[in-house]
Amino acid sequence: MSSSPPLHQRRRSPTPHELDGIPWLRLLQPAERERAVVDLQVVEVETGELICTMGRAVTYWMGLTEGLLKMSADNAQGLTMTFTGVPPGGWFGEGTVLKRETYRYNIQALRKSVVAGLPVDTFHWLLDHSIGFNRFVMNQLNERLGQFIAAREIDRLNNPEVRVARSLAALFNPVLYPGVGLVLRITQQELAYLVGLSRQRVNEALAALEAEGVIQVEYGGLRVLDLTALRNRVFEPDRALTKTRIDKVHKSQVSGGESAVARQ
Repeated sequence: MSSSPPLHQRRRSPTPHELDGIPWLRLLQPAERERAVVDLQVVEVETGELICTMGRAVTYWMGLTEGLLKMSADNAQGLTMTFTGVPPGGWFGEGTVLKRETYRYNIQALRKSVVAGLPVDTFHWLLDHSIGFNRFVMNQLNERLGQFIAAREIDRLNNPEVRVARSLAALFNPVLYPGVGLVLRITQQELAYLVGLSRQRVNEALAALEAEGVIQVEYGGLRVLDLTALRNRVFEPDRALTKTRIDKVHKSQVSGGESAVARQ
């Protein structure tokens, strides 16, 4: 990664397929869309590479076309606090772009990813000219507020099942991440990075949530069966009963071939 050219030297124009995955483009009028498409850039980033760093001036409003990102910050003691993950279809940093300030967080790729960027000046031009774009940004800000209020709650939770459930619910937000749908492509290790628990503990929590019938672990990802339960239910099941259910889920995974989420 150290030998790779800087991000700005690797920029390119988006492909038609990548443009199709940008949710706000379809809300623009033809002239607005034409300007946005001309100015949009994408860059392919490697696992572990930083896209945004704390203290740097904002230059783009960014979104994820492919891959998985982590939003975090480091404190004075060198400890890292993870705020949220960003799955495909998610756009982030609109508050920073609106105020034209420096980043207060880092954005890092958890796997190889394709990141799109709209220049700050074009972002503000669309705000001045497009009602559809304004509504999209307003909905983003509203959902983002709710997301970070929920993140504060997650940080104070001692129940691993609830912690994992709430973190998954945030990744399945249909407004912030319309590209996810009902299936999220994520490994157990990636989820552990986002939740702040060990990989083993996350795997146990996933098995418990699957036993409760709110998710289904599939090859390479997770399917949500009950998003409302992930957001609101307090998972305090009887431990003896839960262990029996988890054992059944694990046996089923082994007999059918463990999923990538459980295996990685």
